[in-house]
Amino acid sequence: MSSPRNASDVSGVTPDGAAWLASAGTYPRSTLSHWDERPDAPVVLPCGVVFDVVSAPTIFGRRMLDRMWEEGPGSGPVAEFRGRMLLFAAPGTAQRLPALMEWEEWGAHGAHDTHGAHDTPGTYGARTDGVPPLLCHGTGDAVTVPALTGATAPAPRSDSRWLVAPDTHHPWLPGPEVLLWAAVRAARAAVRISIFPPAGRDANVYDVSRRR
Repeated sequence: MSSPRNASDVSGVTPDGAAWLASAGTYPRSTLSHWDERPDAPVVLPCGVVFDVVSAPTIFGRRMLDRMWEEGPGSGPVAEFRGRMLLFAAPGTAQRLPALMEWEEWGAHGAHDTHGAHDTPGTYGARTDGVPPLLCHGTGDAVTVPALTGATAPAPRSDSRWLVAPDTHHPWLPGPEVLLWAAVRAARAAVRISIFPPAGRDANVYDVSRRR
């Protein structure tokens, strides 16, 4: 579990968090040296061994985070990059999550067929209805992560930042089941007002001391 931290510190990566991110690459020391010289530079890192990444549209991703922190176990590191929310997940999630979502849709369609033509249309709609396409990055993929330091550029010029920054050598990472649950809850919440501003640059950051 992460140690308690002030919410204002959550957007900056700690040295332990930087070491964890760097461990995903082939040459961690070179990555750390690069960050020593340019802590304000984004870096491309491979997925599949240390972490997978699930990418969602920003507004929907924010709804997923709302659910994960208010009703679930919290999240792993989360970044915002060029209009997408990058949710860091346990290795293997990129392969398993699409299969779980496909199963949910198949199960709902099967239930509809079983109950016959007299059922009300939509009664047995898939739980994943309303979930936009999620991009799953795993083995063989790479993602660009924001700079180690918090974004300091004015909002129109800053296209990346950490919402929940890595703060430990071994951060907790959600698996596919947690992310599926969060996506289903986020889709249901789409018809209600989100508990946080949907996409403002000054929107809530998350208190990692509450992570379970």
